[in-house]
Amino acid sequence: MTTTERGGHFAPARWLPNRHLMTIAASLVRLPSRLSPRRERWELADGDFLDVDRLPVRDPDAPLLVICHGLEGSSRSGYVLGVMARAHARGLAAVALNFRGCSGELNRLPRLYHSGETTDLAHAVERLIDERPARRLGLVGFSLGGNVVAKYLGERGADVPERVQAAAVISVPFQLAGCCEALDGPGALARVYRTRFLRTLVPKALAKARRFPGALDEARLRRLRSLRAYDDAVTAPLHGFTGADDYYARASSGPHLPGVRRPLLAISAEDDPFVPGPTLPIATLQGNPHVTALVSPAGGHVAFVSGPPWDPRRWAEDRAVDFLAAHLMGA
Repeated sequence: MTTTERGGHFAPARWLPNRHLMTIAASLVRLPSRLSPRRERWELADGDFLDVDRLPVRDPDAPLLVICHGLEGSSRSGYVLGVMARAHARGLAAVALNFRGCSGELNRLPRLYHSGETTDLAHAVERLIDERPARRLGLVGFSLGGNVVAKYLGERGADVPERVQAAAVISVPFQLAGCCEALDGPGALARVYRTRFLRTLVPKALAKARRFPGALDEARLRRLRSLRAYDDAVTAPLHGFTGADDYYARASSGPHLPGVRRPLLAISAEDDPFVPGPTLPIATLQGNPHVTALVSPAGGHVAFVSGPPWDPRRWAEDRAVDFLAAHLMGA
């Protein structure tokens, strides 16, 4: 039976009294990682490549987590390294994907990445299974990467490889149109968030326009001031959508949740400034017996910080790794 826990036993840090402080502090307040993952480049059949960071353990057949980052994140994002560290402490191996164009080097093809692109995750899963057929896999996704993971599981249903045992997703924009509307909305902090994303998204698009003349309208790119405008001008034409609305409708993971056939933990916060509470598909999550939804009143976006400022803890990352370890290791 689906479990929807409001609160989920998360106790927000008292020194982060609102959703914006929680969200911003989560990206800033984290001890430096001592991990040294190994970078690998995987060549793809379409002529492009995926850069991944791999953190092995002694047992080559140990269960492995495949981690997907959020919008304009990377395999070196703090939350990715946080899950890697927790996995390593539990004896789990980990591979963190960089979506195309996010590894520090622009990918080769005109296309980039987007919230509904699941074929690269599917390729990674198949490659990792081919490497070690006896190894169990768990999937982890944050924000955009969580949408990719949830959509991958939902659209493939029972056809997901048997070696994929479970998944956990955090702060997923299940309904992309409503989430984009929130980020493009009024207010100083909404402007700060979307400006931060556009500061890296637009230069990548301009580089594509210069490298592939005619693929994008360079003058239009220089006028972009909203994420919807970016999706209309860049995401849609590069990836076969008719516009932003078509992209949001076809790339959102929410409609695919009924098809999930693997244990899936979905952690969300009702006060998420990127994913408004009303966009959370609670009834759909509750309707699938394979899904466990932990919905907290507070937590911000990819944050869920608890504890004192000198010893902050990441509740969602702990819960995700605990959930996956239980399914992959039986402990």
